[in-house]
Amino acid sequence: MILLTVLFEFDDVVVRFGDDVVLDHVTASVPDGGAITCLLGASGAGKSTLLRLCNRLEVPSSGQVRFRGRPLDEIDPLQLRRTVGMVFQRPTLFPGSVRENLLVAESGAGEERMVEALGRARLPVRFLDRDGDLLSGGEAQRACLARTLITHPEVLLMDEPTSALDPTATRALEELGRSLADAGMPILWVTHDLDQADRIADRRIVLVGGRLADEHQVDHYLASEEAFHHHHDDELHEGHAHGEGEVPDGRG
Repeated sequence: MILLTVLFEFDDVVVRFGDDVVLDHVTASVPDGGAITCLLGASGAGKSTLLRLCNRLEVPSSGQVRFRGRPLDEIDPLQLRRTVGMVFQRPTLFPGSVRENLLVAESGAGEERMVEALGRARLPVRFLDRDGDLLSGGEAQRACLARTLITHPEVLLMDEPTSALDPTATRALEELGRSLADAGMPILWVTHDLDQADRIADRRIVLVGGRLADEHQVDHYLASEEAFHHHHDDELHEGHAHGEGEVPDGRG
């Protein structure tokens, strides 16, 4: 029998912003090892807040979060954020070249380490000297991923990283995430896209109204989201039939 070690533990976690309870007594765990755990839920369910707890971009109002058995408040935040890297919803590069962005994350990085980071993010070496402002959405997101990977994190947090990308760039980033997980890296990936979760998730955590969903709530959420997507797809098809709803091709 193989016993799975625990990556993150959320023990009766509550997060309040003023009078708003964003996470309401959440108790859950994420297994360690090379796998993708998708955090699912409707807008405002608390997915991104739960993710941001994992590297102390947010802290619980009560309860405790542990990383590999150690309370997060006992770990230096800067060291934690090098160990637990994060890729945000929209790719945001600093002014200058990709090389300069990598050096912001790892000031002592040599050429070999930068090339390695680009390779892991599936960007050609020639991108090192590209201006970040001239990259497509998909290229910029992979450059941001390279900037995260250059510090050699042990875990990746992905906060809806494909929401601003076109379908081609989305699939490319999903395949990249899958390859990193298959190579042994645990990934927590926030998404509202059930189709995406079907493609990439090894495990799912569903939040409803800031709480961990029970089996009935999970079934209801999945059914309602599938009905919404089917209705939305029908509307798109009708729009295309009348020459409406065309979406311009994006880069990336």
